Amino acid sequence: MTTASVLYDAPGPRARLRYRIYSVFAVAVAAAALWFVYRGLSDKGQFTAAKWKPFTESQVWSTYLLPGLRGTLEAAALSIVLALALGMLFGILRMSDHRAVRWFAGVVVEISRAIPVLILMIFLYNLFAKQNVFPSDQLALAAAVTALTVYNGSVIAEIVRSGIRALPKGQSEAAVALGMRKTQVMVSILLPQAVTAMLPALISQMVVALKDSALAYQITYLEIVRSGAQLGAAEQNPIPSLIVVAIIMIIINYTLTVVATRVEKWLRTRKHGSRAVVPAATITAPPGMDALVSDVSLQKPQN
Repeated sequence: MTTASVLYDAPGPRARLRYRIYSVFAVAVAAAALWFVYRGLSDKGQFTAAKWKPFTESQVWSTYLLPGLRGTLEAAALSIVLALALGMLFGILRMSDHRAVRWFAGVVVEISRAIPVLILMIFLYNLFAKQNVFPSDQLALAAAVTALTVYNGSVIAEIVRSGIRALPKGQSEAAVALGMRKTQVMVSILLPQAVTAMLPALISQMVVALKDSALAYQITYLEIVRSGAQLGAAEQNPIPSLIVVAIIMIIINYTLTVVATRVEKWLRTRKHGSRAVVPAATITAPPGMDALVSDVSLQKPQN
């Protein structure tokens, strides 16, 4: 006996056959497109051994790829940490009881989300250079980190706000009834649960911040895309260089996703495993109820 889905009608034999045909057709089109790209690059000599030989030399890695990778990780790490702090702060401010605070936080978040990251980077780079805010050798890094922090922090603020709003209201109401202040409720009850629930969205935003660090190429910051382009110009192999850069970025993003997913599972396991059962001996009966409690505790279920 088969059970049909309550959300949609199960496809019949003809529909399933039609879906299989569509799937085979889509796979064939994708394979043909990949073959077309491969043949075009191969005809241009982009897959010859001479084009890929530089990647077997340690000097190429130490001169181009590793410094660029270090720059990418440095900008991404700084911006992710600062964006998390900024996002948590403004996410909480957007739920403040004071209208002026909510209005101010909302305006800052909406404006920050609306500005493209690249335009913000260029603007901050020129602003910092004109005002001599940072040393000349730190201008590009400062502009990149600030722009990534502002944009990703505003997105994380919305993630935090939606995550806290999604929690049952009964928890905060019960905490207030117990005499806890709003700050205690937020820090001790709401945020720990919301962070666990929001972790998949936060992971995605971390990956976005890591990839957006490549935009700092436009303000002369030495990150892995810029170093890959320099390597391609020096060795006359731009396509293999960018392919290697893409593989490195995929590995980094995948590693970040795996690590964050394991952290999420660990947090969920820890949360479920930390539930303690209060022993019956620790329960204090109200005055006048001692005899009733003792009578109930002496009663045993009959088999």
